[in-house]
Amino acid sequence: MARTLSTAEARREEVLEAAMHVFAERGLHAPTTAVAKAAGISHAYLFRLFPTKNDLAIALMQRTHTQIQATFAAAATQARAAGEDPLDAMGTAYVELIQTDRDLLKVQLQGHAAAVSDPELQAEMRRGFGSLVEYVRTQAGASDEQLDAFFATGMLLNVLGAMDAFELAEPWAQTLCKAPETLDVVD
Repeated sequence: MARTLSTAEARREEVLEAAMHVFAERGLHAPTTAVAKAAGISHAYLFRLFPTKNDLAIALMQRTHTQIQATFAAAATQARAAGEDPLDAMGTAYVELIQTDRDLLKVQLQGHAAAVSDPELQAEMRRGFGSLVEYVRTQAGASDEQLDAFFATGMLLNVLGAMDAFELAEPWAQTLCKAPETLDVVD
């Protein structure tokens, strides 16, 4: 039986979707009035759903981490069913995710930047990142060296994605954008 979201839960999801776009475009320090307007709710109701702006930012980062893990899960499942390497599949799926969901990429980068000066957000970023590392370790049976290469490459891909470098013809971009193919350099 499918679970039906309560009005508040459904509204929280709508607000997070609106916040994803607003914060992607304007940063995590964008005014909450812009989020409320984008969600089609009052500013007061926004704060009933998320008591502080930081609560909203943390919930958004949790949602981002969950979306990345779901992407990894689908890729790993398909790879195992096809007799392919789950680690390679997760890397390829991540590239596709950040190329097609620009808001996710931008919010992720905003979260990393804001975490430098926000201990609560930093704690969430650490928890979410750590959860992703352990998930990849478990799903791919990856060694510490493979995990290091996988996540280092992922961070490089974030930077390249932020610069829209995947389609550039310049030699430096062509060299670095081959990064997904190098995920298995440490076997």
